[in-house]
Amino acid sequence: MGLVKRGVVFLMMMMMVGLHGVSRAAEYKVGDSIGWTVPADGFSDYKNWAAQHRFYPGDVLVFVYNMQFHDVQQVHVEDFKSCNSKSPIASFNNGTDNITLSTSGEYYFLCSYPGHCPAGQKIHITVNSAAQSPSHNASPAPPNNAAQSLHAFKHSILAISFTFLPLLLRLV
Repeated sequence: MGLVKRGVVFLMMMMMVGLHGVSRAAEYKVGDSIGWTVPADGFSDYKNWAAQHRFYPGDVLVFVYNMQFHDVQQVHVEDFKSCNSKSPIASFNNGTDNITLSTSGEYYFLCSYPGHCPAGQKIHITVNSAAQSPSHNASPAPPNNAAQSLHAFKHSILAISFTFLPLLLRLV
């Protein structure tokens, strides 16, 4: 009987490693169909867009914009609040920028063209820790594409697996 229990634990651990190892990061087009531009209704467009998604390390933000009129600057929180782009952490200006959210934490982006940031072309992104399950959030937003669905499923399975692993180990 002990051999069967050990086999179950081994299979569970392999499943967790497999899910984690083959997982793909989700890719998010900032602003969806409007892309990265001065929003029509000011600050609420990008604030609402960010609130509809759950981000994890490894996810990629895709900023799509007309590079003649816009850019992307990653800035510190103080510069984000004041729309100051004079000392960016990173600058992007090729019109289609893929920015990997490498660690959990807060990320701040804005457009440095005059008047754009004060008009609402800025976004604050919160990246959850890799171990944090979407179930820890009050009401996770529904995924809007297949990659996001797979991403949310993978994190849910990993969270469930880590919850039950100690129970399985006690059986051995």
